[in-house]
Amino acid sequence: MTDHQHLYAELLDVAVEAASRAGALLRDGRPADLGVAATKSSAVDVVTEMDLAAEKLITELLAERRPDDGLLGEEGASREGTSGVRWVIDPLDGTVNYLYGLPAWAVSIAAELDGEVVVGVVEVPPRGERVHAVRGQGAHLNGRALRVRTAPPMDRALIGTGFGYLQQRRARQAEVLATLLPRVRDIRRGGSAAVDLCDVAAGRLDGYYERGLNPWDYSAGALIAAEAGALVSGRPGQPASPELTVSAPTGLFEPLQAALEALGAWHD
Repeated sequence: MTDHQHLYAELLDVAVEAASRAGALLRDGRPADLGVAATKSSAVDVVTEMDLAAEKLITELLAERRPDDGLLGEEGASREGTSGVRWVIDPLDGTVNYLYGLPAWAVSIAAELDGEVVVGVVEVPPRGERVHAVRGQGAHLNGRALRVRTAPPMDRALIGTGFGYLQQRRARQAEVLATLLPRVRDIRRGGSAAVDLCDVAAGRLDGYYERGLNPWDYSAGALIAAEAGALVSGRPGQPASPELTVSAPTGLFEPLQAALEALGAWHD
């Protein structure tokens, strides 16, 4: 085993422990009547509290296990590290789903080494699923190796996407969607980028795109999709970024990315 492989194995163990514990906290701590109260501000407060509690659990565990590592977190937790490793965490991806009691929410944890994502774990408690990938070692769901679906023609492709929170962006995304929809089999909007990228890896979606994602949304899921055989990038010749993230197997990726570029899916 090389030094890198030893490090990858250690990072995976830490990521799995953190994601598993945070997932259990969110699953077991969610009030049963939260969805019924979804229109009340108190319900949103509960979700915010759970989100912050999950992040605190993850960041404290990482600080204990890997004190020299850096951190980038959705809820504002960040620190510089000295080890060359940085953790990119989303303690609760799919907060609206969590609020309403829909099953597509997840804990997403990725580890970067010198700026490259090398380990990704997406814990999906409502599905009882743990998806993970290690660079160069493939992607797995509950221990089963994952492989993307063979690319269909674009007009038979089931494509996942998501929408932003800003009104202007949503209006633009709706325009892109209206043009794209007649050109594919159908569109799915699951509500969690991390889960959508894992679904591409598992062959549950043919492809996926979204504008406005942050690194904590896509870092773990993008590695998982790539290790399952998908292409993952942004605009042509550029990596996945908040501007645009696109994932699909070879043969579908190219026409999907080209269509999104032509439609201006990368700008508001």
